[in-house]
Amino acid sequence: MARTHRYKRLEKNFVSRIMNFFAGVFSVAGHACLKAIKFFDGKITLMLVPHSQSKVISFQTNLFALVLSAVILTGVAFSFIYFNHKTASSVREVSRLRSENRDTLASLDELRDENNNLLQTAKRFQNSLNSSLSLLGINQTTSSAKASGKNSDLSSLFDSKATGSGTLKETSDVKQLTSYLESAVQPVERIGKMLKNQGALFSDIPNVWPIKNGIGHISMEFGQNIHPITQQWYIHKGLDFSTWRSGDPIIATANGQVVTVGYDASFGNFVIIKHKYGIYTRYAHMNSVRVHKGDSVTQRQVIGTIGNTGISTGPHLHYEVHIGADVVDPAKYINVK
Repeated sequence: MARTHRYKRLEKNFVSRIMNFFAGVFSVAGHACLKAIKFFDGKITLMLVPHSQSKVISFQTNLFALVLSAVILTGVAFSFIYFNHKTASSVREVSRLRSENRDTLASLDELRDENNNLLQTAKRFQNSLNSSLSLLGINQTTSSAKASGKNSDLSSLFDSKATGSGTLKETSDVKQLTSYLESAVQPVERIGKMLKNQGALFSDIPNVWPIKNGIGHISMEFGQNIHPITQQWYIHKGLDFSTWRSGDPIIATANGQVVTVGYDASFGNFVIIKHKYGIYTRYAHMNSVRVHKGDSVTQRQVIGTIGNTGISTGPHLHYEVHIGADVVDPAKYINVK
């Protein structure tokens, strides 16, 4: 029991001390507040004394009102400076946006001009494509019908029709031009396939100048001529090509196979190449031969050099084209492309 009474007494003393501590704190705080109130409530007299003989102006206030007025004036001053800075920034931003807008309008005008040029070029392209298709015998009726169904005919690009609100006419024109070009892809692809097939055909038909890089000239044409040695009229069965010198490279005028490599008293060193479609070519009076019998050659492959062998009055190439048993004028095939 004695121990219990002692604990209760200690508890009461602790609580009493805590209460006394807070009471002291509140008392000090209250005294401080009263002193602050009395300090700020102190009367202050302000006097304005003009330099002239005018009456002195005086008014009375307290310290609290004076401090509050100073705080308010400082806040107003800082607010004015801040909003003035923001206004200046906004003015600069508006000026920048106006400059960008002018540049954008100038770019838009340039874009419109380029768009008009594009439409004119597309119209010329359409006319050229139609002419090319007609020459090649390609029927464009189906393609045109499909194009017209999609409103992709270029003629519609030049009709000034109202577009939807907010939509630029140039945008509508570009969309129609895109649709037209998509419809033109198929005819162009057909032309490409046709040219590819014709390119393979041209490689199999002797149609190029038989001297490399197209040098030299024709010194004697096909047909009736005066023989340079006998001075008698005779039928010249080929074309004579001259460069005024020996050693210039001779090329195969088409893909084929070498069937003869030999020497003849009249033709000198000569080569005969067999091509497709029953066509043969002969190259005579050669100085040197660079192919052998049975070799496969390609168009423009060097097969020898110009010479002066056989019956000849100077370095030249005698070139013949045979179709079956007939000798034809090589000039009709050279550069036929």
